Amino acid sequence: MEPVELLLSRLESVRANRNGTWLARCPAHDDRSPSLSIATGDDGKVLLHCFAGCGAADVVEAIGLELSSLFPETHDWKGQRRSRVDYKALVNLLRHEATVMLIAAQKLSEGVVLTEDDQETLERVCKSLERLNNV
Repeated sequence: MEPVELLLSRLESVRANRNGTWLARCPAHDDRSPSLSIATGDDGKVLLHCFAGCGAADVVEAIGLELSSLFPETHDWKGQRRSRVDYKALVNLLRHEATVMLIAAQKLSEGVVLTEDDQETLERVCKSLERLNNV
């Protein structure tokens, strides 16, 4: 099964767009209307964007997958199957999560009490960063 097919099969309220992309309810937050955009890159990898700000790692974890599930399998010279790792995507994810942590740290250093939503976001980011250790 192609990565995009696997992902779409686990999402709710999937709607195809004319340009070959999809919209679905994001499983990483309480999404009442589709806010998760799904597309495939030229190389077959799945591209995700949650308009509410959820990270790709959170989306795939919420449906029981891993980040590597977003990448097509390749064969190395010995014929063994392995998943590609998109280091640029990982760096972008890390940059996003670090920015969220920086904003929270700035708020705390100014004596601002984090809202419950801010605390949940910070907790999600920490879990996302922990999962990156396994990539």
